[in-house]
Amino acid sequence: MKTRKKWLLGALSLTLLTALVGCSGGNGKAGESAAPSPSGSESAPSSQAASEEPKPEPITFTYFNATANKDTDTNKTEIGKILEEQTGVNFRIEYLVGDLNTKIGTMIASDIYPDIMQPDAGIDKILEAGAFIPLNDLIEQYGPNIKRVYEPYFNLMKADDGNIYFLPFSAIVGEYTPNASIDQGAFWIQNRVLKEAGYPKVKTFDEYFKLIEDYIANHKDEKLTGFMSLTHDWRFFATTNPPNHLQGYPNDGEVQVDMNTMDAKIYATNDGTKRWLQKLNELNGKGLYDKSSFVDNYDQYMAKITSGRVLGYFDYGWQVNQAHQTLKAETVKNGGNDDLEYFPLPIVYDASIKDQYIDPSSFINNRGIGITKSAKDAVRIIKFFDNLLTDENQKLVQWGIQGKTYEVNDQGRLYRTQEQIDQLKDNDYKRQVGLGHFEYYWPMYGQGSKFPDGNVVTAGRQPEVAQASYTQAEKDRLAKYGVQTYAELFSGPDDRPWYPAWSIALEQGSPAQIYTAKKVDVQRKYFAKIVLASPDKFESNWNEFLNEYAKLPVAEYEKTMSDEIKEKVAKIKGN
Repeated sequence: MKTRKKWLLGALSLTLLTALVGCSGGNGKAGESAAPSPSGSESAPSSQAASEEPKPEPITFTYFNATANKDTDTNKTEIGKILEEQTGVNFRIEYLVGDLNTKIGTMIASDIYPDIMQPDAGIDKILEAGAFIPLNDLIEQYGPNIKRVYEPYFNLMKADDGNIYFLPFSAIVGEYTPNASIDQGAFWIQNRVLKEAGYPKVKTFDEYFKLIEDYIANHKDEKLTGFMSLTHDWRFFATTNPPNHLQGYPNDGEVQVDMNTMDAKIYATNDGTKRWLQKLNELNGKGLYDKSSFVDNYDQYMAKITSGRVLGYFDYGWQVNQAHQTLKAETVKNGGNDDLEYFPLPIVYDASIKDQYIDPSSFINNRGIGITKSAKDAVRIIKFFDNLLTDENQKLVQWGIQGKTYEVNDQGRLYRTQEQIDQLKDNDYKRQVGLGHFEYYWPMYGQGSKFPDGNVVTAGRQPEVAQASYTQAEKDRLAKYGVQTYAELFSGPDDRPWYPAWSIALEQGSPAQIYTAKKVDVQRKYFAKIVLASPDKFESNWNEFLNEYAKLPVAEYEKTMSDEIKEKVAKIKGN
């Protein structure tokens, strides 16, 4: 089997993706030609319910999900039981324990796989091994809802041989709706800092750090840390990405993309990064920066957030959510004083810059779920996937069960009561219902999708749900800024059809891929040296960094990314 191996450029991680030239044709049972369906050959213009065929015999398939959770059978959950009643299908889900590469390697060596897989970062190896079967014919014959949801993205989903091998989790259906709360990037600041300053409007880089410096000056004996950074392992992007956002760009990874020409340029060495590092160096010189930022691991970093002693940091909401929830639980326990919790701000260098922290609508095609060549009955599986992609079942797997995990008001708006919100904080309860297993890692309407009735598909993005999850202190604070949700503090995202650039695959061994492999080492070495040195050494250290960085194939990388971005946009437009 001939393959063309690529490496993914990731702001979140550097993940392999292989676009392989594989076996052609669709499969019913793996390796056998599927018989045409008498009624499933036309695509559906809207959500279709399961076929009115006689109920098939019950069957259990195996599903390996390369993330952490508790193993289960889907029919042991309330949602899974409902889906089994519709289709006769149950899945025995095995989650990852131990090392992913070892697990994937064992499967490949034996050439025996579960029926379906979500291999996460191991997807390159699974594709290279030819473990996933092509889905094209199965979708055409049995997947009207799959076509409705994914067809706009088919050109992006196809491997070099024209086959589709897995279904990603990010296909937007209907109007795109950003998260009402901040799960993406922000400069976070402790509530008590804003309170003492009288809740000022904070927009610029200098305003943000002046607030922190002023607060520490007024509380010299409290042994506070002004600012810290996360640099551990693959999470180093939390320290390299801020200058990109400060210049008014979203998280496209290593590049800033011109909206008109779609040319990509790195920002690692531009004036924005210099200004960012110079501020950290200045803070360090004043004793306001946590020097341990360059040696702490992720757990230590999270512990410092929950300690209440750090006034500010930049990070992505999804990455610090556990620490934020711990702080919120402590707030409730202690009677509602939330001074030590954090407030997200869309900080930019200058007031004239439009912030772009909130992700625009995107399609990330380097992760997904596929049917393996070991599958007992690929047709039953694809029919289950198709049935999952009705509006009714997407409400089921994303919102849960009406009257139990959500309600509907007289206007048809979906919402959750405070009791339901509190119950769903219990992961065991969520798993029992099935939300802990079904709300992601299956064929799905991507997060930010909207139903035809106007409700948001992802419950947490529904404004009513977000607002109900806020404490009274949060609501009062937001009201001081004239908003009801945190997202209203941020500018709406501009349309970027290529987004995110970090998901673009780079051919292994190419100059562009070599750049991505080597640049992190240079940044790790010099960022620490630049930030922690005395301020009088800043310029010489910065110039040393530039000289070392210039040895990397930057021009080749920028050209490759520009070409790939333009090609991706052309595919989206059907060219």
